[in-house]
Amino acid sequence: MTGATVAEKPVAKALPFERIGGADVIRQLVDHFYDLMDSDPAYARLRAIHAADLTPMRTSLAGFLNGWMGGPRDWFDSGKCVMSAHGPFTIDAGLRDEWLSAMRRAMDHVGMEPDLRLMLDDGFARVAGAMVRA
Repeated sequence: MTGATVAEKPVAKALPFERIGGADVIRQLVDHFYDLMDSDPAYARLRAIHAADLTPMRTSLAGFLNGWMGGPRDWFDSGKCVMSAHGPFTIDAGLRDEWLSAMRRAMDHVGMEPDLRLMLDDGFARVAGAMVRA
């Protein structure tokens, strides 16, 4: 069989969940995000809309991000909806920008690869932008 070629299987790209380093790194990202919100005055408005105890939010955001990045979907399987969870809040462009700034700093903190950071930043900006109602 001259000239015959074996069809190559496409190489599957790793999911963002795998590329970031899995649930442990996502938890580090989330913890740094909430640590910034809790300590940096630049995020005072964002902090003000959260309960005094951020523990449940840390767990919830980590669960959401795990599934959103292609890992375990426990958060989604529980029937939660990220848009509904934020429904009680009036999110304006300023709150959106505080959230994005803190998340960008958290992404820098965990030292993810630049193309993954850019892809996630774009996704975060789209989701956060969809929540703006004022």
